[in-house]
Order: sequence, then C-alpha cells, then structure tokens
Amino acid sequence: MVDLSAARQPPALAPSAPVRLLPPAARLALRGSSAVMKVAGAALGLNISDIACRSAQRDGLASLWLGPDEQLLLAPEGDGTKLAHTLQETLAGMRHSVVDISHRQIAVEVTGASAPNILNVGCPLDLHPTQFPVGMCTRTILGKADIVLWRTDRERFHIEVWRSFAAYVTRFLAEAARDPAV
Repeated sequence: MVDLSAARQPPALAPSAPVRLLPPAARLALRGSSAVMKVAGAALGLNISDIACRSAQRDGLASLWLGPDEQLLLAPEGDGTKLAHTLQETLAGMRHSVVDISHRQIAVEVTGASAPNILNVGCPLDLHPTQFPVGMCTRTILGKADIVLWRTDRERFHIEVWRSFAAYVTRFLAEAARDPAV
C-alpha cells in the first residue's frame, strides 16, 4: 500500500513576513442552479451570493462565487464531512454536485499595506479597493499559476492554490515582497 502522508503535508514555503500558510481547511466544490444555491445557503446560514465574484461568511464558514453555478465552500478542517452530509441531505432531489476537494489545494495569506502591490507583480487584476473591494473573489493567475484570490480585509488577501503550485506561488510572493519598488 502506498503511503500518502507525505503528499498531505504542506509544501515548504519561502519565508516572507507578509506571506503565510493558513491552517488546513475543508473545501467543497458546490455546483448547481441558483435555486440549489439558495437552498444550500439557507441550510448553511449563509447568504450565498448570485452576484459575480462575491463571497459570504459566517462562523468560520465561507462561500466564494466561482461561476454562475459554482461555489467554493471553505470550513474548518474537521467540518468537511458534516458539511457535505448536510448539503447532500438538504439538496436531495435537486440536481447538484458536492465534491470534497480539501486535499487538492492549500491556502496562503498575503497581508499588509503592500499586499496589493506584492500580488500585482504577478496578477493582472486592478486590486485597488474601489475595483476589488473586501469580499470580492475570483479565479485569476499569479505568475504562471492558477489561483482563487479573495480579499478578506483592506490589507488581507486569501489565496487558494493547488498544492502542486503552492511552493512556486509562495516563492513568487516572497520574491515580490523583497522588491524595494513594491
């Protein structure tokens, strides 16, 4: 039998004051119609947004809009099975998909007044607060890696990145943070 424990370990991160690895989390991909999202949101106590690129949060649970029929649900690490079970029961009879993707990605946080500038070294989005306000989230790129970028506070960004790209992304961000022009 193959030992997968090494694959579940977080990657070695490049040291940088504004960049840190966030604790492990449960991650579920929820797919379905707007009716599915309304029912799921009610069951979870979240106002799951049908507005593009917006998030909702409550008590450690978050929902990030990734498409008209897709939400990324984030919860504390031990809550994934319970969350999936709740959704499966609540959405029984409705066309939907709930997939646990916790193993696939990790989360990194970039903080501080220079966080938007650090991210803009490799991300083409306008991260000014008037264009990318708190609560906004989207799929985008950072350097050569696909990421989900979520602004959780004026000077705080949450990045979801596939585990296989995490070391690259953190090294990229650490290098960007060292640039005196940033």
